[in-house]
Amino acid sequence: MKPKFLDGNRLTLLRSGGEYFPALERAIHLARYEIHIETYIYVDDASGRRITDALCQAARRGVTVRVMVDGFGAQDMPKALIEELRAAGVRRLVFRPQISPWTLQRQRLRRLHRKIAVIDGRVGFLGGINLIDDLNTPGHIPPRFDYAVQIEGPLLWSMREATVRLWKWIAWSNLRRSLDMHPSYDFDVSPKGRQRAALVIRDNVRHRADIENAYLDAIESAKDEILIANAYFFPGRRFRHALIDAAQRGVRVVLLLQGRVEYMLLHYASRALYGTLLEAGVEIREYHKSFLHAKVAVIDGHWATVGSSNIDPFSLALAREANLVVEDHDFALELRRSLHEAMEEGAVVVARQHWFAQPIWKRVPIWIGYGLARFAMGVIGYGNRA
Repeated sequence: MKPKFLDGNRLTLLRSGGEYFPALERAIHLARYEIHIETYIYVDDASGRRITDALCQAARRGVTVRVMVDGFGAQDMPKALIEELRAAGVRRLVFRPQISPWTLQRQRLRRLHRKIAVIDGRVGFLGGINLIDDLNTPGHIPPRFDYAVQIEGPLLWSMREATVRLWKWIAWSNLRRSLDMHPSYDFDVSPKGRQRAALVIRDNVRHRADIENAYLDAIESAKDEILIANAYFFPGRRFRHALIDAAQRGVRVVLLLQGRVEYMLLHYASRALYGTLLEAGVEIREYHKSFLHAKVAVIDGHWATVGSSNIDPFSLALAREANLVVEDHDFALELRRSLHEAMEEGAVVVARQHWFAQPIWKRVPIWIGYGLARFAMGVIGYGNRA
């Protein structure tokens, strides 16, 4: 399904939690009617505590507060925190129970990975940032490098519809009664700016490939530059070929990827793709300054996306994701400048000649990782796109 673009939005790019959490907390404190939040991870650390306190205060003053978390990503959410939210009047739902470590069943791997907040139809937030502090990066140098967008304008209605639809479905599946969640106040859909944007989601019903197709359409029409920053990069065949075709027709293609090891299998498997991409002229930078968690892209200085979707089988074939796609020169250039600053300050160029000169002992784990990843992709049904 093609993205439905809406004009009249005001978009503010937020860089990592240092900009995101103060903006979210401020919006919650100003809430008068309702708050919808979806997050994959919810941790009771410094940032999580600030948001929890703000949500509880809002619920106590009569605001309807709904928080949905993922059953796997938020499986370590403390019982004391859950009780604190409940006692304050915050309504909480869990998307699917904790995943079993002994199963590869496809349906058990379908997670809620999107990060959305909608407040009073006045302001919303969307991106890749969970409710976890930037400094909370076990095994990595902080702070976590990520993005979100503050949204005001007509697009908020689409965001609210997406959160309400999922809330109703999970409530019904948990044998709770069907809810009338139409807003009890005048939802403001009037223009707040001049920026054009669309909400693009991935689910397992009508929007199975919407995010991937939005990327592919933009890549295939690119004329000058494709800049992608993605934490977990293991694209299927269509996506790889689109990048290679773009590079071979003269488009500059730059990938900013995770340089530090978080998930060992994916770390090595993704590097099995480097050789083909480098041979085609794709430029690869690995971010080593801290923990890269971004899922963003800029194409030709006017198309941009910020969201929760990685370019890997988990995001593109299983998880519920949400990306904002923007057609706006100023927004795209601001994101591009930020990414170039990150590359200059904390990324290392993967040189083609050095990559192909690696000793065999460095190549073996890469190909083992690739083989195991391909097997897993076949199990979950993504193998025909790999």
